Amino acid sequence: MAKTVADFVWERLGQWGVKRVYGYPGDGINGLIGALDRAKERIHFVQARHEEMAAFMAGAHAKYTGEVGVCLATSGPGAIHLLNGLYDAKADHMPVLAIVGQQARAALGGHYQQEVDLSALFRDVCGYVQQASVPEQIRHLIDRAMRIAVSKRQITCIIMPNDIQELPAVETPPHAHGTIHTGVGHSEPHVVPTDATLRQAAEVLNAGRKVAMLVGAGALGATDEVLSVAGVLEAGIAKALLGKAAVPDDLPWVTGSIGLLGTEASWKLMQECDTLLMVGSSFPYSEFLPKEGAARGVQIDRDPAMLSLRYPMEVNLVGDAAATLRALLPLLQPKEKGRWRERIGGWTEDWWRLSEKRAMAKADPINPQRVFTELSKRLPEDVIIGADSGSSTNWYARDVKLRRGMLASLSGGLASMGSGMPYAIAAKFAYPERPVIAICGDGAMQMNGMNELLTVSRYWRDWASPRFAVLVLNNRDLNQVTWEQRVMGGDPKFLGSQSLPEFSYARMAELAGLRGIAVDDPEQLGAAWDEALRSDVPVVLDVRTDPNVPPLPPHITLKQAQAFMRSMFGEPELGSVLGNTARQVASRILPGGS
Repeated sequence: MAKTVADFVWERLGQWGVKRVYGYPGDGINGLIGALDRAKERIHFVQARHEEMAAFMAGAHAKYTGEVGVCLATSGPGAIHLLNGLYDAKADHMPVLAIVGQQARAALGGHYQQEVDLSALFRDVCGYVQQASVPEQIRHLIDRAMRIAVSKRQITCIIMPNDIQELPAVETPPHAHGTIHTGVGHSEPHVVPTDATLRQAAEVLNAGRKVAMLVGAGALGATDEVLSVAGVLEAGIAKALLGKAAVPDDLPWVTGSIGLLGTEASWKLMQECDTLLMVGSSFPYSEFLPKEGAARGVQIDRDPAMLSLRYPMEVNLVGDAAATLRALLPLLQPKEKGRWRERIGGWTEDWWRLSEKRAMAKADPINPQRVFTELSKRLPEDVIIGADSGSSTNWYARDVKLRRGMLASLSGGLASMGSGMPYAIAAKFAYPERPVIAICGDGAMQMNGMNELLTVSRYWRDWASPRFAVLVLNNRDLNQVTWEQRVMGGDPKFLGSQSLPEFSYARMAELAGLRGIAVDDPEQLGAAWDEALRSDVPVVLDVRTDPNVPPLPPHITLKQAQAFMRSMFGEPELGSVLGNTARQVASRILPGGS
């Protein structure tokens, strides 16, 4: 058959290196789906259970691979469903192309069924959104959408009316006035600041006696450079959540995560440093950084708009993390080994000891922290983690020690529930030979994660390795919000809002043709993790945990303490909350932590 516009779409995207598209079909994209079937040897279509999941997968693909993620949805409701996943990618500066259907061109403006002004709908989330009107446009729409996405790390969108998809393709527009002739390809630049600015930064860093580094997602490809600079400066390194995999946790001067979900060691590092070097991070919570004026600051970021945004930096370096750190390194003066690094190492050692003690504290039936400390000991060397948003994120951030070569990510800027499963699925498609773990709360699983078990069931036999484990913290509670209400609002748990229906996620896995492991005894956790991580069938590990173990922040303010005490008046689970809180606090001050 003759090549259609839809055929040309996939051919052109293939020339851009696209090998996978996440989506869900519908009559608004029938032409594109038919052409995708014809192109299936070159581009693999992954059918998610919902368009939002497809968009999450495309964003996660971009995070784990550095490539442009591509998602596909039909007109009207299908296109609308993409938005949350696309906003997740936008918040974390990930390159994603969304291709969406639209009603026939002749019907537009006539209040036709499923007609939505998609250009207006996507305008806020996208850096580039255009609707195709004639076949001659298609080449430059694809080329511009891909080039803008990859070069500016933005969301782009092409709107395809369903009638244009079936028209004959025009691969080369006529050489005439009013036509555009574009090409394929993008070369990633290495952006480095000027020599003068680098010298200014070096002067600040060389003058510091107690240097702290904060690294984020922008440092994920700069591990060697970060460690080299930290070594010369005798600096400690704290990590924003999206930068958790940037440097390994088994180094004594890596203090772990920072912020509400962070460690006490990172809190002390920021409070006592006299110089801050921030690399590739938009960490939002300024209260966890040094007080203004307490430290001199240098920041590196490829996006000028993110510089000096969280802390008033003395020197702002526009550049890629790795290239800029390499250029900076020869200008730095090695600092003498001394008490600063020793203190950082002491804080870090104290933190990991405290974390272990808190994890072993009694709970009913299982302390959620222990789930993560048991996992941390058993992480496969090349594991990839997709974490969700909720109280599980606290334990993932604090208690999981990543080693070099591991990958891990989550919904950072948007912090959207329901992202853990699609993130993990995208990771497994990108690296089918590597073990993948999804970390989810039961709220996220009930929201959409259980549906995506069907996606795993459908595709897992195609993966080079079947190792895919889903952890569900089964605490029957929307736990993060419950604790936020107690500590921030001073309100007791609202059972009508926070309690979740009882459900067996292990049995759901079995119904989906996967394997389910249910655990309600803490002494069985280690063996359950061993079983899940070596299984030859994807596994759901359904762990019944105590919802009333407090996710203690690294620093508790007087206002938070007062709000928590107010919330105890009327608290429906008072005894459990107070008992668990007492045990967690006792872990800090008593040798046995009991």
